[in-house]
Amino acid sequence: MCGICGVVGHQNATPLVVEALRRLEYRGYDSAGIASLVGGRISRRRAAGKLDNLQAVLDVQPLEGSTAIGHTRWATHGLPNEANAHPHATDRVAIVHNGIIENYEELKAEMLAVGRHFTSETDTECVAQLVDFYLDQGLSPCEAASKTLGRLQGAYALAMIFAGHEGLIIGARHGAPLAVGFGEGEMFLGSDSLALAPLARKIAYLDDGDWCVLRPDQVEFFDAANQRVQRPVQTIALIAGTVGKDGYRHYMEKELHEHPVVIGQTLQRIIDPVTREINLPAFPFDLAELPRAIITACGSAFYAGLVARYWLEAEARLPVDIDVASELRYRNPPLTPHGMALMISQSGETADTLAALRSLREREQHIVSILNVEGSTMGRESDVVLGMVAGPEISVASTKAFTAQLAVLAVLTIAIARARETMSEKRAGDLLAHLLDLPSRASEVFSRASDIQAMAASVAEARDVLYLGRGICFPVALEGALKLKEISYIHAEAYAAGEMKHGPISLIDKDVPIVVIAPSTILFDKTLSNIQEAKARGGRIMAFTDEKGAQRLSGIAEHMVILPEVDPFVAPILYTIPVQMLAYEVALRRGTDVDQPRNLAKSVTVE
Repeated sequence: MCGICGVVGHQNATPLVVEALRRLEYRGYDSAGIASLVGGRISRRRAAGKLDNLQAVLDVQPLEGSTAIGHTRWATHGLPNEANAHPHATDRVAIVHNGIIENYEELKAEMLAVGRHFTSETDTECVAQLVDFYLDQGLSPCEAASKTLGRLQGAYALAMIFAGHEGLIIGARHGAPLAVGFGEGEMFLGSDSLALAPLARKIAYLDDGDWCVLRPDQVEFFDAANQRVQRPVQTIALIAGTVGKDGYRHYMEKELHEHPVVIGQTLQRIIDPVTREINLPAFPFDLAELPRAIITACGSAFYAGLVARYWLEAEARLPVDIDVASELRYRNPPLTPHGMALMISQSGETADTLAALRSLREREQHIVSILNVEGSTMGRESDVVLGMVAGPEISVASTKAFTAQLAVLAVLTIAIARARETMSEKRAGDLLAHLLDLPSRASEVFSRASDIQAMAASVAEARDVLYLGRGICFPVALEGALKLKEISYIHAEAYAAGEMKHGPISLIDKDVPIVVIAPSTILFDKTLSNIQEAKARGGRIMAFTDEKGAQRLSGIAEHMVILPEVDPFVAPILYTIPVQMLAYEVALRRGTDVDQPRNLAKSVTVE
């Protein structure tokens, strides 16, 4: 969620911090701020709202200094106003924080009891007050920080600067990601590699429980026991040019148009296009002997997992359980020892999914993670990482990462089915061919843009929208409803089409668009019956289908988007693209903030 950046060097740090914070805007935020050491004293600039508001403050009140920390805040405790914006500070220390301090009420009461004064509603300020309290007792900055960290409960990434200590930043990580960037005569601290990409070519991630001491020419790492440790240094794969809009109006629009390339690059990484051999990393267990699989994820990644359940059960005959990560740990399901736990996350830092990963590992499950950031915490804690080639996804609403996840899951399904001998070599070859052909079919979707825009004009007027799909297209309906809610703020719900008559049909009238995912598969006749039921109640039918389906929906659907005919196995990947495009076009018509919708964050690093 919140974004952190720190710079310690010999030049004015403020422009570098602002640049890094702009690269973290994708995370979602509602206030921003910077603190710097000016003449050895802490000076702050903060503003509610977007970074442009902070920049306006800096234009009037410039902030010098070569040691600085900055933050974009997504509110958890307290209103999103300037008083609650980070950094929080005393005269001796300034702190930025990502996460939640779960025992802050206890710590705040302790500080109030000794006469300390609070100026915000946040949980973070208790950390600043506690560090200052220990400084007041004569401890050094490192000693005060270390002692404070031992008192904190919850999830956090922290960065601190200290009055009178030029060239010093202390960082800490417990549950929320934090990375150190290596420059020339400068060191950097950031929430992720994307923030640091234009500043440093090499980074090192803090492990859970680590804290670090940054100076312009070095960094020292310490573990939770305060023992000095080494952390591996790696080269940042991202470059600054990869995150521009390239002439598109929004990052989301750009990322929608990257679907064909992302699908193609992801598939080419794991399928030899000539021999059609599957090239997955080595598994430390036998795929043929898997007794069961459990899939867990959050948001769109969970819907990708739902598609995978259909694939794995139908093609590999592998029993599959699936649950959202935030519920899985507390449901305490009985698990078959040595099963496969399939984790799906774009960032690899999703707090609920990471917590579920650790819980499943404790219960003797093999951990296989599908990630866009392979060096993330989940990547480092997995037995096997299946990487996507989606590149940076800046828009809060996930688009290309979702289809990349599906591409990896499709290939994994074929590999497991072949290992379990539930799929013939010929069928496996045919399905791989359909997958490799998918980028071309995906490119054709953009030629239907005018039809999608016409559909969007009708949907944009609605207050409520229902999405319907059957079988493997039901998760696509769920993804479509989620996207519409996220970026247009229209209430939308998705149902398995056969369930409509068991309650949701009472919502249908002439003002309710019914968006139907209806390729002409074996379930088309069943879906058509459900469409007729909705039509009979005055529902306005908006259909995504193919040429055969369109012939049968003529005179029934108010709007249709006719898509290329593809094999049912790959249909959910193809049909996702226009469903996401519909949400984008509706949001445009409603004038919402497409890339940074209200209340949302890209990387959800708190439970």
